Amino acid sequence: MRIFLRFITGFFRQTWRLLNFVRELVCNLFFILLIFIAISLYFQFQNKSEPVKGALLVDLNGIIVDKPVVNNKLRVWGRELLGSSSTRLQENSLFEIVETLRQAKSDNNITGIVLSLNNLAGADQPSLQYIGKALSEFRNSGKPIYAIGESYSQAQYYLASFANKIYLAPQGSVQLHGFSTNTLYYKSLLDKLKVSTHIFRVGTYKSAVEPMLRDNMSDAAREASSRWVESLWQNYLTTVAANRYLSPQQLFPSAPEMITALQTKEGNLAKYALDNKLVDQIASNPEVETELSKTFGWDEENNNFNFISIYDYQSQEQPQQDNEIAVILINGAIVDGAKTPGNIGGDAAAAQIRQARLDPKIKAVILRVNSPGGSASASEVIRAELVALRRANKPLVVSMGGMAASGGYWVSTPANYIIASPSTLTGSIGIFGVINTFENSLDNVGVHSDGVATSPLADVAITKALPPEFSQMMKMTIEHGYQTFIELVATARKKTIAQMDEVAQGRVWTGSDAQQRGLVDQLGDFDDAVKKVAELAKLKQYTLQWFSEQPNLKEVILDQINTSMQAMLPPPFSAMLTAVKEQPHFLNQLKDPQNLYALCLVCSDLQ
Repeated sequence: MRIFLRFITGFFRQTWRLLNFVRELVCNLFFILLIFIAISLYFQFQNKSEPVKGALLVDLNGIIVDKPVVNNKLRVWGRELLGSSSTRLQENSLFEIVETLRQAKSDNNITGIVLSLNNLAGADQPSLQYIGKALSEFRNSGKPIYAIGESYSQAQYYLASFANKIYLAPQGSVQLHGFSTNTLYYKSLLDKLKVSTHIFRVGTYKSAVEPMLRDNMSDAAREASSRWVESLWQNYLTTVAANRYLSPQQLFPSAPEMITALQTKEGNLAKYALDNKLVDQIASNPEVETELSKTFGWDEENNNFNFISIYDYQSQEQPQQDNEIAVILINGAIVDGAKTPGNIGGDAAAAQIRQARLDPKIKAVILRVNSPGGSASASEVIRAELVALRRANKPLVVSMGGMAASGGYWVSTPANYIIASPSTLTGSIGIFGVINTFENSLDNVGVHSDGVATSPLADVAITKALPPEFSQMMKMTIEHGYQTFIELVATARKKTIAQMDEVAQGRVWTGSDAQQRGLVDQLGDFDDAVKKVAELAKLKQYTLQWFSEQPNLKEVILDQINTSMQAMLPPPFSAMLTAVKEQPHFLNQLKDPQNLYALCLVCSDLQ
């Protein structure tokens, strides 16, 4: 017995020692990893690339947004440390891309640009236009631009059209097909699940709630959506056709004409693109490499033409000025409280605006809005802080990106001046409320809810039908919210409420239409906003101060792991996830304390 107890005691003692050893080993390895990460980060940000005489390779991967969840430098480091089989879901900063292109224009070591866009997943049209403007400036400086690609999507081809010469692979194509917007409708599903959906809305065109009310698009929503989708497509065709010295009809003939022309080419899409002047030369990768090496020289060490990737090209520090213009980004759906990945928190945005208001070095503010809206209460938190900024005599200019609709327009109302792209989607001035209850679903499976309450208003639960008194209050609250919205717009735009009601009703407008209806002051881009706010603040020398929360190490690693896992999915599933990432998930935004929403769902559904 004693021997047995001694054996048991010895076993546990050795096990304990082993556990202590493993614990210390893990802790030490983790500590070494932290040291390695710290050293890697130091060299990542301190190391300056050797000047390369050759091309700037614009090999953009993923999507282009105003404000990436993880900034580009940390993204590159994370990819190098953790690895990834694909970067299709990577986010790139629009403003960093434009800044890099403009710096390269005056860099004597950069003798041209090569656009390699195979992995560019997409961007909204105003972002593409802004990058195109920078490419035009580069080309007008006398430096050539070449576009190379196995095939070109519509977004890729838009940027490629700014090149002096477009190469296409022999089995490639230029995929011009037009724009469309599609939404899933699930009224029948809700009926089958016996979910009671209570909708409260104001606005003839406020179609955000239609998926829960119908199984198809209403005539009013179809008419409104057709107008802005067609307008965006005409903007696309006009720019690309001009770049290629074609008419819009030559660039994109009717479907029957296209099919007839393709039949004469025996279905050869590459030859169709060449004969119709969509591209300049059909060439294989080795042939393209040979031609580019003649222009930019040959790198013996890397066995390629001389180039530096846009991700490795070092941006120069801008000289600091005493006067600063703050740039605050309202990027993504507007949610209550703190920010969430891809969205903007009302409290977080208000804190940045307050900081800009109280900082004596900041003389003016640009509010960059690229949002479909969201929570009405969060939008009002942001707007109220902007009003305080105006009262502090600091000029405020709104620069609208791809969309500044519903709540995105709500937060724009305090501005001295609003500038939108012709292709911005804005307006959608309407409001709605949604409450789902599941009393019928529960009843169907034999679960029932009952109890007592001191008032009908206290007896509100998702397990019970809504009391008529509560529904009546919600209806009045929604109507009051809409009235508040159009009063804010009417006051800001110096119009009557009746005039604003005519262009409101939840209808979506392009920037061009919005300017004609008095919702914006000028058509332009971010450069125009900078020029205007400096003029209002009477500044000749200034520095742009970008307000952006930097992600921590945990967010960088988790984001990279998420990207790597999604990259392992088949392309159709990955594309679907990319689309979801670019637009707000409706159900996740239903967190307003009063169930009031100023949100445009169709604004981010363009394909």
